[in-house]
Amino acid sequence: MGWSTWNNFGPMINETLIKRTMHFLETSGLHAAGYIYLSLDDGWQHHKGPRSLYPLEPDPSKFPSGMKALADYAHERGFKLGIYSGPGEETCAGYTGSAGHEREDARMFAEWGIDHLKYDACCSHGDAPQAEVMDVMLDMSLALLSTNASIVYHACHCGWSQIWEWALEIGANHWRIGQDISDDFNYPGNREKYYFDVLDMLDRGNEVAGFSKPGGWNDYDMLIVGLDGESGQLVGGGASDVEYRTHFSLWCLVNSPLFIGADVEKLDAYDLETLTNGEMIAVNQDAKGEQVTLQWSSEDGELQIYARTLADESLAVALLNRGSETAYITVDMRRDLTVPWDVYRLRDLWKHRDLGPYDIPFTAEVRSHEAKVYRVWKVECRVGC
Repeated sequence: MGWSTWNNFGPMINETLIKRTMHFLETSGLHAAGYIYLSLDDGWQHHKGPRSLYPLEPDPSKFPSGMKALADYAHERGFKLGIYSGPGEETCAGYTGSAGHEREDARMFAEWGIDHLKYDACCSHGDAPQAEVMDVMLDMSLALLSTNASIVYHACHCGWSQIWEWALEIGANHWRIGQDISDDFNYPGNREKYYFDVLDMLDRGNEVAGFSKPGGWNDYDMLIVGLDGESGQLVGGGASDVEYRTHFSLWCLVNSPLFIGADVEKLDAYDLETLTNGEMIAVNQDAKGEQVTLQWSSEDGELQIYARTLADESLAVALLNRGSETAYITVDMRRDLTVPWDVYRLRDLWKHRDLGPYDIPFTAEVRSHEAKVYRVWKVECRVGC
């Protein structure tokens, strides 16, 4: 959980922005809710151009104190600092990459006190054979391990090369399952024949759910909550408050890393309420690490039920309305969730309200593009209940 620079700021980042963001995370309650990683994406580097011509070093005009000082500043305040590189001569935005210098760069990151590395293979290996992508991701994984530093490793390859099948094996801690997210809930097709919206990501996740587990997670890309179609970097027309909340609910249910992509200083009260819902975050951070899966869908695919088991053997259940009209969705524990529960109780995780117990199917009214999310427990039936 944390914040990433790319979705809103692109390469236009600097030391002042990072420190100002830390301060807002502290004072807004976001840090207390668990958002502790600050991830510098592409653009922190000094040089544009290939590694064969330039060293990898921070831009002194953007980061005059240097990366070690910034990492120390973050650690003193209970944060962790992330950084970005890639296996090509150049990164996606044309800055100096790590090609052939993995050990050197990993050692440098460790010396700075870096806690997270996003390693993005988009430039030099976007159309490469799977074996080649595996090799370059493994090279950096081994380099990080050789430092004995605790650095979370994000293997980013846009959901290509079936990365979910092998990323955990080569030491990655999370990996992107799809192409870059757009600031859309359900855009027809793919923007620019490339970008995935929220529901595109969800549908891809249904195919790869079994590969996510503690220590290695399917990454559905950064959160778009609060971008409101005004990102300086990301394509998309924005989403409604209901759609952003559904987006956040789904990312919690699928155990995606939760990296805020907006300018946090522009988040409104509703955005902050969405991003700091402790009951939803508890589902995302649940120790069992099981990813939600589709349990039932209407014939037209507009109404759906998703569920997963949590560490205390309760269920997290989402009722999703992908359609354009308000609808009623009914959940039968035995029929839809295949659990032999005769009596059960629920808690609405957005209204923070307990419901039940029930011994009949449960029905909820779900607005267009809304997800109602519940935690469900079995009630042991005593004589006469």
